[in-house]
Amino acid sequence: MSSRSLLFLAIVALVVSAATAAAFRYRPQASPSGTHISGPRDPRDVRRVLFSVIQPVTLANCTLERFGEAHDGGYLLCSNLLGAAKSGYSYGISGYDKWGCDVSRKLNVVVHQYDCFNLTRPVCDGGQTVFHEECVGDTPKLEEGRLFDTIERQLIQNGDKDRHVVMKMDVEGAEWDSLMQTPDEVLSRIEQLSIEMHGTDYPRYLATVKKLKRFFYVANVHYNNFSCSPDVAPFPAWAYEVLFVNKRIAVLDRARRPAGLVTGLDAPNKVGHVDCQVR
Repeated sequence: MSSRSLLFLAIVALVVSAATAAAFRYRPQASPSGTHISGPRDPRDVRRVLFSVIQPVTLANCTLERFGEAHDGGYLLCSNLLGAAKSGYSYGISGYDKWGCDVSRKLNVVVHQYDCFNLTRPVCDGGQTVFHEECVGDTPKLEEGRLFDTIERQLIQNGDKDRHVVMKMDVEGAEWDSLMQTPDEVLSRIEQLSIEMHGTDYPRYLATVKKLKRFFYVANVHYNNFSCSPDVAPFPAWAYEVLFVNKRIAVLDRARRPAGLVTGLDAPNKVGHVDCQVR
C-alpha cells in the first residue's frame, strides 16, 4: 500500500474516532437498564435535592433496634416489622458480620453473606449464615477474578425468588447501579433495607433514591463520621446509613412528629472522632 493511501486511512480513522468520542461525551446519562435519568445535573443541585428526598419520616409502628456492631458495622431496623422476612441478605462483609448473625438468630432464618474482596468467613454461633465468594452488581460478570451478580439472580439462586427478605448493604458505591437495575417486583419483596450509601453528586444517585422511595419510607438516616466533610453541603458527610422500610408494613405517624437521632442506637461509626449528624 502506498504512503498516500496509508495517510488517507489514518485521517479517516482520526475523524471517526473524534466523532465517536464526541457522541459518547454528549450522550445523556442513563441507568444501567438504559432508562434516561432526568433531573438536575450540577453537583450542587443534585446534592440539594438528594438531601431533601433522603430526609427521614416518623413511623407510628416502628420499634427501632440496633443489629450488628456497637459502632461501625451496626445498622438500625424496625425489629417489630421483621416477621414476614423468610431470609436475610448481607452485602459487604469484610471478614465480620454481626448484623447477619443477629438477624439470623432473632428471626431463625438463613442469612446469605456476600463479599468477593475479603473471603474470610464470619463465624455465627447460634445462627445460620451462608457465605458466598461473590459481590453484588448491576450485571453478571467476572472482573479481575472476582464474581459479580445481580440481586435478582442471587435471590433466585438461593430459592428466594418469591420470598420476602430483609437486607443490609455496604458495598462502597456499588449500591447505586445494583439497586437501579433491580426490578420493581424484587424491591417490593424487601421488607427493610438498611444501607450505607456513598456519594452525593451524581444524577443516578438521586434517581436511585427516588426509585426506592416508590416502595419504601426513609425511617432513619445516620451520617458516617469517618466521612464528615464541608465539601458536600448540605450533607454533613459523603457516606450515610439509611433505613428504608417497605410501605406495605410501615405506618406514617399522623402527628407528623419530626424524625431525629435515636439516642443510644445511632452510635458514631468512629469512636472518639468528631461527629457530624444533622440534628
